[in-house]
Formats: sequence, C-alpha cells, structure tokens
Amino acid sequence: MIYLELFLAYLKIGFFGFGGGYAMLSLIYNEIVVQHAWLTASEFSDIVAISQITPGPIAINSATYVGYMVAGVWGSVLSTIAVCMPSISIMMLVSVFYLRLKDNDILKRIIAFMKPVVVSMILSAVLLLMFPSEESSDFENTWSWLIFSSVLYGLHKKQNPILLLIYAALAGIVIYYCPALMASLG
Repeated sequence: MIYLELFLAYLKIGFFGFGGGYAMLSLIYNEIVVQHAWLTASEFSDIVAISQITPGPIAINSATYVGYMVAGVWGSVLSTIAVCMPSISIMMLVSVFYLRLKDNDILKRIIAFMKPVVVSMILSAVLLLMFPSEESSDFENTWSWLIFSSVLYGLHKKQNPILLLIYAALAGIVIYYCPALMASLG
C-alpha cells in the first residue's frame, strides 16, 4: 500500500510540476509533509539541501531520497520512475507535434499564461526553504541568516561562488555540528 501511495504521489507531482525542480518543491512539500506526513518540514529541508548538492535534477534527486526514506530501495525506484514518467511522456508527444504547433497562437497563449505560474511556484519554494518550520531555534535562524547574507554579499562583490559555497558549508558544519564551540561564542 505504501508503494502505491508513494508512486501516485510522485506521479501527481510529475504531472503538475511545471517549471522544473524548484517549482516542484512546493508540490513535493505539500504531498510529502502536509498530505502524507511521511517527513517533517525539517527533514524535507535537509532533503532539499542534499538534492541540491548531488548531481542531477533536484526533483529526481529528492524523489529518490524521499522514496528511500519512506519505503526503502523499492520506494526510491518507484518514486523516481513516477516523477519522470509524465515528463518523458509529454516530451515524446511534444517532440512529435512541435514542428506543426510552434507557430500556433493558442499554444503561445498557454505558454505565456504558464510563465507567471511557474515564477510563483518557485517563489513559494523559496519561502518554504527560508521558513521551514517552527522547530528551529532563534539561535540557528540567526546564524542561517548571517551565512545567507554573507554569501549574498560575496556574490554581489563578484566573489568565486565555489569558494562561497565551501565557506558556507564549513560555517554550517561548525555552527550546527560543533555545539560546544558555538556555546562558547554565544
């Protein structure tokens, strides 16, 4: 039963997740955390972070990881297949009809309508990641905002993004995994 629920949840995400992985995050959050309560908001945020640093699309990476957390290896296989099926099917159909429909006014209007929807879905995902839950303490949130602000400032000053990522990761490790050191600072 859990396999079927997981498959159907990710199939729904795959069908309605227009705009790519980040736009899908709010749909994934709703299915996994809100509807089925398979994971907490904090666990979901961790999965998103892991999905971002592993190679491949974020939606597929998160589907694989969530599937594994919920139902083991077969859960990861099913959720990954389910999230990919709609995209593959639609792309096959689109590629067949693309040359005939590329100048169609109705198709152009549909795509123009979908653009702001995709932007709002990405904004929703950003807000979910910025404010995942009330489980985090003010101490953690303060440090998270400080790291975020520092990286943003570094990007504004045209610093090397790879070095900024490494520095942010090191700061996160020190802050979140060395509590004795942080207690002496705070």
